[in-house]
Amino acid sequence: MEEKNQYIKGRGAQINVQNRFFAESQEMLDDFLNYCAIEGDAPDDNKTSFLEVFPKSIVNRVDSQDISMGYSMNAYQGCEHGCIYCFARNTHEYWGYSAGLDFERKIMVKKNAPQLLEEKLKSKNWKAAVIVMSGNTDCYQPAERKFGITRKCLEIFLKYKHPVGIITKNALISRDLDILSKLAKDNLIGVNVSITSMSEKTRLLLEPRTATIQKRFETVKTLSENGVPVNVMLAPIIPGINSHEILPLAKAASEAGATSISYTVVRLNGAIGEIFTDWIRKAMPDRADKVLHQIEQCHGGTLNDSRWGTRMRGEGEFAQMIRSQVMLARRKYFLDKRYPELNTSLYEQYKGGQLNLFG
Repeated sequence: MEEKNQYIKGRGAQINVQNRFFAESQEMLDDFLNYCAIEGDAPDDNKTSFLEVFPKSIVNRVDSQDISMGYSMNAYQGCEHGCIYCFARNTHEYWGYSAGLDFERKIMVKKNAPQLLEEKLKSKNWKAAVIVMSGNTDCYQPAERKFGITRKCLEIFLKYKHPVGIITKNALISRDLDILSKLAKDNLIGVNVSITSMSEKTRLLLEPRTATIQKRFETVKTLSENGVPVNVMLAPIIPGINSHEILPLAKAASEAGATSISYTVVRLNGAIGEIFTDWIRKAMPDRADKVLHQIEQCHGGTLNDSRWGTRMRGEGEFAQMIRSQVMLARRKYFLDKRYPELNTSLYEQYKGGQLNLFG
């Protein structure tokens, strides 16, 4: 029993919940793990494994009333960062894995992403629209240091003068400053850096394998000083964990050079509710009930909220308090700043003059 409740350091999720699409295979896996435990063998060593996959397309249309991006692409599926609240965990179930530990220990690598992206941009039917790298899992997660797929994709965007957005919480993005600064000169790049707390202790629990808070603010500063516009995402705001840090986070973001801030209120859809509940009872047992109840108060009495228009911002008194703090922070620290609209005209000009060569 003690082994079962032992906290797994360096990981967000502490369990592998049943895959809703592959219940039978999950039962077989459980039997195997139980057998290993009886025989005294370790079923796994908590290491990350990388699996090569070769999708037929890489750019996805985003049909959501709550998200401003029109298109996204993900070079990786699964994310070693291990953020306990990550909405993308549920997508791992479509691949036959668990949204829990599997999500952060089994990373699928799309090595053909740069080729697929170039094919998309060469298509006669494609019209320029901002494509956001990530949107699901972080394009600068630790795997990127090894595989370099994100950098290769950025080279494609630069080649075709096509606008691109990035969402990340990893300082590794600074490695590609040479490409990012060239994109920025033509207003072709916008970066969103997620920073959820000023506390390293909180970060280590919420996001165990991400860059430190200090590194992230340094990254915002470095990008900004090199002309790359940065929006800092205070996302998600979790009642009782980081909801008291909105103003300090906004102040630090502004001082680092960010042009704007955005936020979401945490929601625990699908398997994430069970994963988060298990985690908080192990990581923060003294405040688990309070946090869970306050999250429920933001979503009509439930952890699971899929309602368009309210799922990202929440509702009720606590959600309104969060919204008011964000509005105050914007007035106080970002009154004269603005996140730019990216340039689509250069790609259209390039396409008109060059893409006809591809027949």
